[in-house]
Amino acid sequence: MSIKHLELSHLSIEFPTPAGPFRALEDVNLDIEKGEFVSLIGHSGCGKSTVLNIVAGLYQATKGGVILDGKEVNEPAPDRAVVFQNHSLLPWLTAYENVELAVKQVFKGKKTKHEMREWIEHNLELVHMEHAMHKRPGEISGGMKQRVGIARALAMEPKVLLMDEPFGALDALTRAHMQDSLIEIQARLNNTVIMITHDVDEAVLLSDRIVMMTNGPAATIGEVLTIDLPRPRERVKMANDPRYNYYRAEVLKFLYERQKNPQSDTKSQTSEKNVDEKASSTNKQDEEAA
Repeated sequence: MSIKHLELSHLSIEFPTPAGPFRALEDVNLDIEKGEFVSLIGHSGCGKSTVLNIVAGLYQATKGGVILDGKEVNEPAPDRAVVFQNHSLLPWLTAYENVELAVKQVFKGKKTKHEMREWIEHNLELVHMEHAMHKRPGEISGGMKQRVGIARALAMEPKVLLMDEPFGALDALTRAHMQDSLIEIQARLNNTVIMITHDVDEAVLLSDRIVMMTNGPAATIGEVLTIDLPRPRERVKMANDPRYNYYRAEVLKFLYERQKNPQSDTKSQTSEKNVDEKASSTNKQDEEAA
């Protein structure tokens, strides 16, 4: 039997609070193939970042676990690189030096100085930042900083690239350029990518599958949508593709109609009942006063 590339098995996690344990995730199960691009989408507080942090090894699941190429994930490691919404570059170092830090951490003793220099320049070229490699973060734009952050992550040669709303802080035009760059990079490298996004169009454009999370507490996977669109994908053509619009509509339908988990439904129904009773009582009082 072949070993699965990335397996999330029965993930559940609780966090201690003054009011008692808070269960953020409940029984999350997902298998991801090598080279697959998976987006996690859902309302704020649905556990997307928690899932990503467990895969990164930053959190330990209370129950269940993550297996990458047959090995259990229980701590951070270079085979899983994370790109956050905030680029996290060191401001006193140049773009080249920021990438160099990661390369030295992973390849010291494995590559010569010359090979490391070529590798750093290669990864900066991948994200079209070779022209600004000697500039510091304060001298480049937000989109350029994020490109350097992606180059730094790619330079570690990770098996899995984890991206937590990497383009969320960018303006619309820069975001579109970054999405196009990511499509190009993933096509060249065939990295496995897990990306958190709140942007439905971004999810449909980039993903092989979209994993839709239910609302918390005890959030879980509500639906998984396979995006059967040919690659390479061009945003202008996709906008007029009926399949693209169908997938987009399905995600929106989930987010606004089917996103609740059973626990949320029960609480919501109770809340709605209380609201209805209060409204009825208020109307009755108004009628008597009249």
